[in-house]
Amino acid sequence: MDSREALYVGVDSDGGVLKRPMSPHLDVYRFRLSMALSIANRISGVLSAGGFGLAVMWLGALASGPKSFGRARCLSHSLAGRAVTAGWLVATVYHLVGGVRHLIWDDVHRFEKSEINRDGRTSLIVTGGISAVLTGALCVLGGARARKARRTALKTAK
Repeated sequence: MDSREALYVGVDSDGGVLKRPMSPHLDVYRFRLSMALSIANRISGVLSAGGFGLAVMWLGALASGPKSFGRARCLSHSLAGRAVTAGWLVATVYHLVGGVRHLIWDDVHRFEKSEINRDGRTSLIVTGGISAVLTGALCVLGGARARKARRTALKTAK
């Protein structure tokens, strides 16, 4: 017996040996955008959950006091911190858009191949647009807050 065939041997409820059917291997299917988006949706869910864990740690630093929060704020305002925040934002938005897409499928709509492919491209465009708007809003708010802090520091220095 080939070693691969041993993986397909199972036991039925009466204890008898049976041979399980083999699933087709990945090379049977042509790799499609919908397959990549499905994989990306799972990965984005994990990344989004990890980002929420970091957000809880940031809130914990806020609750721990000014010294702890100052270190967390310094880290989150670094280039790496901003990149992690942007990645978390994109992952969360993509996972949300993918979830809406799956809800539409759960309602038994949009199952034609052409619709699935079009919706996949649309989900990428929507994710990019929403992520760009939210990232821009964060940058504008962060810049406004930094300008206000500089003005306050200048007034107190006089």
